[in-house]
Amino acid sequence: MTTAPHGAAPQDPSSQGAPPQDADPQPDPQQPDPQQPVPAWRPGAPAGETPRTVVHRRLATGLSHSTGDPLVLHLTGLGGDAWEATVARVEDGVALIEDGVALIEVSAAEAVTLRAEWRVPCVGATAYWTPDTDASRWLPPSWTVPRTVSLAFGAPIASLVGSRDRALCTAAAGETAAPVRVGAGVVEESGEFAFTVEQDLTPDGPPLRLRIDLSGRHFAATLRAVTDWWAEGVEHPGVAPAARMPAYSTWYSLHQNVDAAVVERQAALSADLGIESIIVDDGWQTADRTRGYGHCGDWEPNTAAFPELAAHVAEVHRLGLAYLLWYAVPFTGRHNDAWDRFKGVILREMPQMEAAVLDPRHPEVRGYLIEKVSRAVEEWGMDGVKLDFIDLFAVADPPPAPAGADHDTVHEGVRRLLADLDARLRRTRPDVIVEHRQPYVSPSLWPYATMVRATDCPLSPAENRQRIVDCRLTAGPLAVHADMIMWNAAETPESVAVHLINALFSVPQISVDLAAQTPGQSAALRFWLGVFRRHADVLQLGDLEPGRPDLGYPLISAHDQRTSVVARYAPLPVALPDRDGSDGPRTLLVANADRDPVVVLTATRQERALALVQDCRGEILSETVLDLVPGVNPVTVPTGGLLTLTREH
Repeated sequence: MTTAPHGAAPQDPSSQGAPPQDADPQPDPQQPDPQQPVPAWRPGAPAGETPRTVVHRRLATGLSHSTGDPLVLHLTGLGGDAWEATVARVEDGVALIEDGVALIEVSAAEAVTLRAEWRVPCVGATAYWTPDTDASRWLPPSWTVPRTVSLAFGAPIASLVGSRDRALCTAAAGETAAPVRVGAGVVEESGEFAFTVEQDLTPDGPPLRLRIDLSGRHFAATLRAVTDWWAEGVEHPGVAPAARMPAYSTWYSLHQNVDAAVVERQAALSADLGIESIIVDDGWQTADRTRGYGHCGDWEPNTAAFPELAAHVAEVHRLGLAYLLWYAVPFTGRHNDAWDRFKGVILREMPQMEAAVLDPRHPEVRGYLIEKVSRAVEEWGMDGVKLDFIDLFAVADPPPAPAGADHDTVHEGVRRLLADLDARLRRTRPDVIVEHRQPYVSPSLWPYATMVRATDCPLSPAENRQRIVDCRLTAGPLAVHADMIMWNAAETPESVAVHLINALFSVPQISVDLAAQTPGQSAALRFWLGVFRRHADVLQLGDLEPGRPDLGYPLISAHDQRTSVVARYAPLPVALPDRDGSDGPRTLLVANADRDPVVVLTATRQERALALVQDCRGEILSETVLDLVPGVNPVTVPTGGLLTLTREH
């Protein structure tokens, strides 16, 4: 372990409030210091003026770049010098003196803003991965504004991906509740890729903790290692079985036009397809059908549509489905009584939504929301709740805490709200189902959720696929649900299957009028929902390996000891998993979502396998014995179809 104590470099008292001071001797300007980063231009950076103490230090990590050069951290303390840093190298979660992964911790004896920066050679880089739902996978420039992540928005993790999907550098911060500012990008002046993490430290607060991985493994493996690190000491209550089975959502299919009769009709049709839960979205709490959120906040049932809500829920249960109810948690709408009651305790108004965001720092706000949401389970007998818009609590510049607030920060208020709500719901239903969605994917929210859904992307299967994979890579113990799957009434069965295959490595949420489907559409839906159900363990819990994040994951695989599943979204070859004797997966499933029906299997040795080919409806097209040869083995699998390959021992 290496330590850089706060007294490591002498400090000149006259430097307080002076220009930045480097903890190391200044290098000869004629002889470039290889450890000193080339200055990178950033918009808004102060030019020659610093309003407070600025202290720079360098910290050796013990890691080396792919070029063999050492990785050095540049630490900057803004506002004080009473801080110290330590570093340990780890392998597979155990502290060892080996290359691969380093853990850095910086603690402070007085309040300070601590910024860590390091750079890696931008050699062979193909993509920059983050959980940010609005980000591309292109390499950003270093002058891109850092993203602020917190409990209610995002997660402090990123990966620079290189050739063969190997991570050039994967990094994460340990603080996943308080705001952390995360930046990255190409340094034009040097051809490097810079990472920055900035966190406000206090003596009694959490330290800055960083995990930097230069092991060169598949980027998905490095991200899984981060989730394991985040999970240390975190208790999760588990996932109810229904949360891992296909679901039906009323949002895209019905929007606000919901009532007891139509929900029960869709529930009956869902049960026949093997769907195990129904999520009733916006509209249950209002007779208004003009969208917007002006009628959110009172959370009383629209009795014209749901005259006996508890009896209605019991009928859905009789049909065999779990029942979840939607709440836009932060909102109080202009047309609700709650608007006047809470107008003095809001974080911000959102006129475009006819609503305001409540301030969770106030105990009256939290108590009100907990009472309202708990009724779904305690009074109406529901199995869970869909908690929407939690990310809107993440206000960039919140107002001062209102009078009577018992928390100073918004993230503390949000965590208290969700923790108290979770405890209340589990008193009545220990296996309660709670849905969150992107972008509120922080590991600090894991204890209060059962599942997390990809954010809204209607009729965009490729986007749904990418969001699902991004979510899966850092979801920890949570079930990952697709965004609601819909299609045009004139869609072909093959295209319906393509929509479903794009969500294959998640829990699908179906949102079409099931009574209006053609026989072909219904057959495709039934077949693929059966695939989801039969192979849920490997699809959801197997080792996930998505390929080419720079191209939107055109080939994705998951495997366990018995089965390997590959989904093909482009005309790419599918490599048979290596298998020695009786070891390795015996069954290979290949789902073809591409328009090219020729699936090329590549093998490393000669072997024999039984090949079953089904079309998008599940109809068997062929069942033959294949004599696979080393190299290329073409098999015809139609669009929306499935190849099941059973390999001989």
